[in-house]
Amino acid sequence: MWLVILPIGTVQLGAAIAKNLFDDAAPMTLVWLRLATSAVVLTIFVRPRLSGRTRQDWRVAIAFGVVLGTMNWSIYESFARIPLGIAVTIEFLGPLGLAVVGSRRARDLVWVALAGIGVALLGVEPADLNVAGVGFAMLAGASWAAYILLSGSTGARWPGLDGLTVASVVATVLMAPLLTAFSGRGLGDPHVILVGAVVGMLSSVIPYSFELIALRSIRPSLFGILMSLDPAAAALAGIIIVQEYLSTLQWLAIACVIVASVGATRSESAAIAAPVTD
Repeated sequence: MWLVILPIGTVQLGAAIAKNLFDDAAPMTLVWLRLATSAVVLTIFVRPRLSGRTRQDWRVAIAFGVVLGTMNWSIYESFARIPLGIAVTIEFLGPLGLAVVGSRRARDLVWVALAGIGVALLGVEPADLNVAGVGFAMLAGASWAAYILLSGSTGARWPGLDGLTVASVVATVLMAPLLTAFSGRGLGDPHVILVGAVVGMLSSVIPYSFELIALRSIRPSLFGILMSLDPAAAALAGIIIVQEYLSTLQWLAIACVIVASVGATRSESAAIAAPVTD
């Protein structure tokens, strides 16, 4: 269980550290440093086998890389505009929606309604929100859902961490032109580079590695439930590192989304485990 909980903490710790550096570096700069660190470390230790790959293998890995880059970039752009806990709560609607869509039970509409209540509660106190921040969080959520879908295809075609390594390199390469063209602020600062590398280890290398090990030893349903702690972890990291304090209503909104996610994950797991009868 700690193999899932620890990565949740490191991801949000890395996000909070990165947000504290936004005055010195653009979000895209830190995203690229995070991706580059992940790509370099994974390439060194994984050493993916590239020979003998089919065109479809490469298409899946490249698509995975595009989604990986988009997911990281959009959530960091959201962090730059709205509190961490709120951004991750909105982002979490992506995998939550995927879990609900994967179930055919009418009662799962309860989880949709509960998540909707959570989002509505966030809108009651809009002082901490803006359209761009919410929009980027929603894009990150859609990318997260696509990431989940593509991770299965990538894992089926690439053994171990080979596919993730290739995708990390693809994301790093694709983000490079955008970095230099639009938002390279801070890239020449050694302090920014060092912190970006630390963020890459905390938010990419450690969680990817630990989650891979965890999925070999725990049920996917338990993994999904534990991942539902992400919004709360982000909110706590925001309080401790960035001093982003949330109101009671905002905490209630986060709780609604977490409960909806746990319910949807358990329901999906039960539906998969249910015996098929003639």
